[in-house]
Amino acid sequence: MVDFRQQGDDCDGGMAEREPALAAERAAIGERASRLIQTIEGEVIPRLMLVHRVPYGHSSNGAGAVRVEPHQVAEFVSVILCEPSEAALDYVSALQDQGVALESIYLDLLAAAARLLGVRWETDDSDFLQVTLGLRRLQELAHQLSPAFTSEIEPSELGRRVLLVPVPGDQHTFGSVIVAEFMRRAGWDVWDDPGASRDDIIALVQNESFSVVGLSVSCDARLEGLSSLIRAIRRSSRNKSIGIMVGGRPFVERPEQVTLVGADVTASDGKEAVSQAQHLLALLADRV
Repeated sequence: MVDFRQQGDDCDGGMAEREPALAAERAAIGERASRLIQTIEGEVIPRLMLVHRVPYGHSSNGAGAVRVEPHQVAEFVSVILCEPSEAALDYVSALQDQGVALESIYLDLLAAAARLLGVRWETDDSDFLQVTLGLRRLQELAHQLSPAFTSEIEPSELGRRVLLVPVPGDQHTFGSVIVAEFMRRAGWDVWDDPGASRDDIIALVQNESFSVVGLSVSCDARLEGLSSLIRAIRRSSRNKSIGIMVGGRPFVERPEQVTLVGADVTASDGKEAVSQAQHLLALLADRV
């Protein structure tokens, strides 16, 4: 992958012949970048930060907590883009040594870094390859932090099994990774497969008994597919009283769409996903 905005050509004649191909490749990069920005702005930030309603780069923890400051988010993005992959983990470890809680690392550093990567693309400070690799590093880092984040998980309880997947074809995976870590920390048996197809999802709910299925979507254009998938899950589920939780920008902007797509509840971030899933379990128990 290259940034065609900066690419030259050694042969003027060859360049003229390649113009249509380059234009098509530019368009493809632009389309993929648009989906990435949509993921960052429409999925990661609303789900992980909006519910806390705190200023960008500030911790949602108590008044005495050490905060992640905006300049640290910018430094962290520079580390992600310019340093070896292990340097990002070292940066996080240094923040923890200063007293920043791991929950704040997830909510106020990783998500904020994802948003800043999107801004850097929009302002031409980073090319598409850098933004894509940066987001991939954030995903890897979230997985690396997972053992520490889940080291004090609550005891697992019978019936707390959740399947977390994006609507097939959607590109937003980072938000789902974060939500999965919060659910595991709360003692849930989490099954997550960001690349699952519709058939994969149906097969999973047929063969395994899940209490809750969490589905995420980044744009209104995929709501029809989401609604169809929810109906198929309810028809096929081994657990006939399965709960459906949804998340993503369409539900942040219009919460009433939860009912329209046939879901039970929505959540804006990882913490709320835990409480909503637990609340949903209680509601489903009352229906039995």
